[in-house]
Amino acid sequence: MIAIIDYDAGNLKSVEKALVSLGEPPVISRDKEILLSADKVILPGVGAFGEAMEKLHQYGLVEVIQKVAEKGTPLLGICLGLQLFFESSQESEGVKGLGLLPGKIIRFPETLGLKVPHMGWNSLNIKPEAKLFKGINSGEYVYFVHSYYLEAERQSDVAATAEYGLTFGASVERGNVFACQFHPEKSSDTGLKILKNFIELT
Repeated sequence: MIAIIDYDAGNLKSVEKALVSLGEPPVISRDKEILLSADKVILPGVGAFGEAMEKLHQYGLVEVIQKVAEKGTPLLGICLGLQLFFESSQESEGVKGLGLLPGKIIRFPETLGLKVPHMGWNSLNIKPEAKLFKGINSGEYVYFVHSYYLEAERQSDVAATAEYGLTFGASVERGNVFACQFHPEKSSDTGLKILKNFIELT
């Protein structure tokens, strides 16, 4: 069973629809027992870092997500989900993230002359050993919508990068913890392949 964490942070339906199209209808839930018994868990999300962490605390999900990670269940963060996996974000100063991985979330500087948010299709530079990208070549395009980017403390955690005025972590992998800053559920065949790779993780 694949569980999608419901914490009122949007884009659940598009992720659900993508998984259904792959023959893996998920359970959308915030129930502790369901999430802890799932074979795989997804934390999607759009919106603000601070509000999202507030919701996770409100629903008692912070400890649940940390337990999911600790027990080795494959866990996938999408967009805001990736950002929440890290320690902090400039979007919400003083708010602690989930701290599953070391690093912080930084706002794209306006000085680059680029529009913020970064919105649209961007190519990826993929590490050859990245499990989420099995069978996917560097240079493939995926769909982004974000104003903040990942500055990972350990470059070994970064599975793929993208360029938008600067190079940033577009995807991370560490043990059973995976995340994408882009939206695989909105990234056409490449995105579906990424989700399929996650589904097939053992």
